[in-house]
Amino acid sequence: MTSQALIRPAWTPATIALMVLGFIAYWPLGLAVLAYILWGERLEIFRRDVGRATDRVTAGLKRSGARMPFAGAAQTGNVAFDDWREAELARLDAERRRLDDASAEFATYARELRRAKDQEEFDRFMNDRARTRRRDVADAEIVTG
Repeated sequence: MTSQALIRPAWTPATIALMVLGFIAYWPLGLAVLAYILWGERLEIFRRDVGRATDRVTAGLKRSGARMPFAGAAQTGNVAFDDWREAELARLDAERRRLDDASAEFATYARELRRAKDQEEFDRFMNDRARTRRRDVADAEIVTG
């Protein structure tokens, strides 16, 4: 069964789910899916285009690997260019990983900085509280003494 058969202008579970999701995400999208369900049989060209686009997206997802986002790109036939493209994509993927690592390191640094600042404020509060209690005890001894 192709994806064209799954998304057809009829009240199927797939089209109902798409309609509900469309209304949740953005109401005109849900309305468009509803119109497709009701009047899609009359729009053969539209249905054929949607089927082709869906099949193209599905085929692209099947071709692409989880290793890199652009790994499923069609080969051009020029080996040198394809090798260069693969090397560039690998370099970009390594750069993205490096940036993600730096971002994680900065988040850890900022969290520790906030923790140190919070600890300093807490220590200041506890010292002020202890001073206030000592003063209150001293004042109470003077009054009773």
